Amino acid sequence: MKLDEAAKKKLVAEAYEAQKMAYVPYSDFCVGAALMAKNGKIYRGCNIENAAFSPTNCGERTAFFKAVSEGVTEFEAIAVVGNKKGEKGEFCSPCGVCRQVMAEFCDPDEFKVILGAGEETAVYSLRELLPLGFTKKDLDSE
Repeated sequence: MKLDEAAKKKLVAEAYEAQKMAYVPYSDFCVGAALMAKNGKIYRGCNIENAAFSPTNCGERTAFFKAVSEGVTEFEAIAVVGNKKGEKGEFCSPCGVCRQVMAEFCDPDEFKVILGAGEETAVYSLRELLPLGFTKKDLDSE
């Protein structure tokens, strides 16, 4: 599936749907993500908080882990939205850990990260968000 304007809008809409499922009793900050695999399938994810805080999982990683747990490891793009409950929100960029997970599975120049805030969007390549990412290539001993 090509990431044209219609696909971009669909991904952002799916991210907003995923955001509705966020479990955020501590921060009230809801994140939704919609990950598009190269086969066109979309995986939704939301953030899931935990009272111990460190077990909390971001929406982006939830989407990736859902896809990978179903055997899908090739991805085209992800849309991310986030805001406090009841607020409009601004662009919500993935955290460093989520960017590192993206780097495990995605081509840094081809994979697109779409940030949504209402009707506005911004699109970045993974390389723009993680310019010196550590990948499996760094572990090659040859």
